[in-house]
Amino acid sequence: MFSIREVFPDDLEGLHRVAAHLDTVNLPDDRAVLEKLIDQSRRSFNGQLDVFKREYLFVLLDDDKKEIIGTSMIHAQHGTRRSPHIFFDVMQDERYSETLDKHFVHKVLRIGYNYNGPTEIGGLVLMPEYRRNALALGKWLSYVRFLYIGLHRASFRDEVLSELLPPLEADGSSVMWENIGRHFTGMSYQEADRISQTNKEFIRTLFPAEPIYLSLFPKKVQEVIGQVGAETKGVEKMLRRIGFDYAERIDPFDGGPHFVAKTDEITLVTETRKARVVKVSGADDGRPYGLVSVERDRAPHFSATGSRFRLEGTDVGLPEKTMAALGVGPGDEVGVLSFA
Repeated sequence: MFSIREVFPDDLEGLHRVAAHLDTVNLPDDRAVLEKLIDQSRRSFNGQLDVFKREYLFVLLDDDKKEIIGTSMIHAQHGTRRSPHIFFDVMQDERYSETLDKHFVHKVLRIGYNYNGPTEIGGLVLMPEYRRNALALGKWLSYVRFLYIGLHRASFRDEVLSELLPPLEADGSSVMWENIGRHFTGMSYQEADRISQTNKEFIRTLFPAEPIYLSLFPKKVQEVIGQVGAETKGVEKMLRRIGFDYAERIDPFDGGPHFVAKTDEITLVTETRKARVVKVSGADDGRPYGLVSVERDRAPHFSATGSRFRLEGTDVGLPEKTMAALGVGPGDEVGVLSFA
């Protein structure tokens, strides 16, 4: 059995083990940062923060082993006046000389800031031994964010952003950062990444406001701009399928592409339903499979699991084991999102 729920303070050790696997911006291998993330998430689920200051951290558990095996996150708003969303716009500059009859199309980067930013999804990590599981556990972690947004639409912005990881070097460094960012900041990729999580002032003051011409850099740098890393190709495919597109914007540190979608046009958000539970018998493999969630006014405020179900109008038929796992019975309200 597997389940998803909000993160708890007692999850720090397990969360740190998962974070150490990839050491990403949203989920770094840093206990102090993880403690702050847990606290922010707990107060978000508790409703103790302003709506657009909330950050939700979900954990996937192997219930038999009682271990955290994966995570995913939602930032209700990425980009504020105190901490703007920063990016490079990827643009083209065309030049033509009539005298020489020469025409060039240069790719250029121009730094941009958003002080009233979109909702961001991120922090998706699944331990390697659980990938390619028959239950599609990676899909659980990805879809639970859209399920939650669909159930609480008013608490999120009208656009959703996903920043994908680009190809990185074997040591985790970024070709783009080494050739661009380091020259303007004098810092390593990892150091700049860490500082930017709490203070982005140095980006605004040290990065050039003028366009940066990529034709001045080695071909290896030019080729990585806006590209998706091999381990993230599956995420890109899923995002495109549900309504996301490449925004011609990239991360200013590593060159990873930004994918965006209008919240109300994301299929998984529009397909999320609330329904009343009714009991059904038998496994009935013909039923749709997806996520079923329940919310309470006590901890855990949110929990979900994968299940087959039969959705008929405002009623949803659930197997007994699903009802037991979620602690629900006939007449209770649940959220439902099919994987179909």
